[in-house]
Amino acid sequence: MSSFCAETAGIWKVVGFIIYIIRIAIPIIIVLLGTLDLGKAVIAGEDKKIKESQKSFLLRLVYGIAIFFVFNIVYVIFGLLGLDLNSGAPRVCWQCATKPNGSECESYIKDVDFGSIDGYDSTDSGVSNHSSEEA
Repeated sequence: MSSFCAETAGIWKVVGFIIYIIRIAIPIIIVLLGTLDLGKAVIAGEDKKIKESQKSFLLRLVYGIAIFFVFNIVYVIFGLLGLDLNSGAPRVCWQCATKPNGSECESYIKDVDFGSIDGYDSTDSGVSNHSSEEA
């Protein structure tokens, strides 16, 4: 039985590209829109609008930062739960979703024999089993 992540590595790569674009585009859009709103309020010259725009701009900055660091946040949460995303079957999903251009993701996609994926043993449902060979 092969890993879901290994079988769908190509899809995870596409998801990784989409997430990569979102991580870059959304914070830029948020900053641009916040700057425009703040500029409009300053031009209008009303103190109430300026304060509202400043508050809105700060919230947008927080959202942009959160979006940019979403992978770090997910990684920390999984670590706190005791789940390791860097070994076994989940490694394929994580590598292709976080580094779609990485050589490791490319090797997963090119690898036809799922049993030879590093850290993944197809006989035990994704749990790494590194035993030494007897002579």
